[in-house]
Amino acid sequence: MVVWKKLITPVDATDKTPYQRSFYVEGGNFTYAGIVSTSIKSILKQMGLPADVVRKAAIVSYESEINIVSYAKKGVIKLTVDSQTIQIEAIDEGPGIPNIDLAMQEGYSTADQKIREMGFGAGMGLCNIKNYSDTFNISSEIGKGAFLKMIIDRH
Repeated sequence: MVVWKKLITPVDATDKTPYQRSFYVEGGNFTYAGIVSTSIKSILKQMGLPADVVRKAAIVSYESEINIVSYAKKGVIKLTVDSQTIQIEAIDEGPGIPNIDLAMQEGYSTADQKIREMGFGAGMGLCNIKNYSDTFNISSEIGKGAFLKMIIDRH
């Protein structure tokens, strides 16, 4: 569980030190699914970033988090904010994605019945991540996991 103890200092155009934070995501734990993306959204709002930029970051972090919870044993979501961009990386230890081109198609899903019954697994996660990122990279290795890197321009 994430607990905030102090207000985040805004990152302005003159600040050369990026803000960085990593969040652990437990695979299969739907009870806490969404906490990381909610935390990221809160951090970015406290930094005073534009609402449309915060919204894009919230969507890509949420979809990434749900993918980790749904398919992986565990993962990490890394947030880096500098004067120009928001970078979100999702690294998981899961089965990997056998066919990335197929997985990127709207509606394609490998979600099991349990995940679908909870309202997830519609096959829109990776598509939404790509659509709401200004830059999106994905790679995967079978038996090892997946790596997603999303960049959102701050301006």
